[in-house]
Amino acid sequence: MIPINQRKPRRMEVVNAVEDLHRRTLSNMPRRLDRLIYLASTRDYNTGTYHHEGLASLFGEEVACEALAGCHGEAFRELITSDLRELVQQLDEYRDSTHSSPGEFIALWRSLEPYRVTIPVGTDPLAAELLFSNIKIALAILETRRKVRPAAGPAA
Repeated sequence: MIPINQRKPRRMEVVNAVEDLHRRTLSNMPRRLDRLIYLASTRDYNTGTYHHEGLASLFGEEVACEALAGCHGEAFRELITSDLRELVQQLDEYRDSTHSSPGEFIALWRSLEPYRVTIPVGTDPLAAELLFSNIKIALAILETRRKVRPAAGPAA
């Protein structure tokens, strides 16, 4: 008999962990972009493994890792199927939640491209490039909107 901590996670354990993650954490994130960024942040960039203390304490490290990876893939698929209008809105709302100015946010996202680290491991490169392209377009739209809006001045 294989000890519990050395066997592959059973499907139902992972399903239960996914449900727990959705109920306790992801349901509090209304935007797909926020979920994608959050889930990517639980991944170790050196190993590709996911870590979540709460899930690991309830379900074990391996089950938690598999549940997070599955949710990360799901969040990516949801975001990539979003239309451009929705992506622009999500990006603008996400920017607002960071409390950074629109100009600073757009400049940093253009130069650092932090969205590139949000892609799940094993993602089709074409799908990843599609999301990157859509985010660049969304940033350009936000910048154009920012330039078109008149500055608030004294009321006449």
